Amino acid sequence: MTVLLAFIAAFATSAPPRAQQTAVFAGGCFWGVEAVFEHVKGVIRVTSGYAGGSMPAPSYEDVSTGRTGHAESVEIVFDAQQISYGKLLQIFFSVAHDPTQLNRQGPDEGPQYRSAIFYMNPQQQREATAYVAQLAKAGTFARPIVTEIAALRAFYPAEEYHQDFAERHPLHPYIVIHDRPKVERLKKMFPELYRAEGRTSAEE
Repeated sequence: MTVLLAFIAAFATSAPPRAQQTAVFAGGCFWGVEAVFEHVKGVIRVTSGYAGGSMPAPSYEDVSTGRTGHAESVEIVFDAQQISYGKLLQIFFSVAHDPTQLNRQGPDEGPQYRSAIFYMNPQQQREATAYVAQLAKAGTFARPIVTEIAALRAFYPAEEYHQDFAERHPLHPYIVIHDRPKVERLKKMFPELYRAEGRTSAEE
């Protein structure tokens, strides 16, 4: 994973970034992806939800059928003067999920658990596409990267009981087994970015 840490410099921009920006990623169950980014300095707010499909305002039950086209996703609002979109990509690929698993993540199977980047603008599209190409060229992963890169149609927040799930239920077996280790990897790999207290989606 050390190769991951070397790529970010290639995506620096010369113009001062707009302070508050948004990224949308999908990488399996949104509980764990949300938990990781809530512990990242510079992240203002993380919301679990659904993206990538055509059904308007889907419910968890709808998405769980695997027939809506939506993936469990997280919307990350961040201060681009503290952390860049490229750095979020680093964390997404090296800590938050396994981008080589097709339509699944860990114990969860189905297209709703696929790996995806939903870009908000052409700049994000360019950065995400170039970053994945760099990872593939370097052979960072033993298997091919299957991450979808697509324009964001819409993001629909998930039900309230899904928000900040890891923060609210730290002893839940799924969190202990699958998601707490991700947060620990964040702390180990990105100590300069790790924030001990997770930021809840309700905070501003």
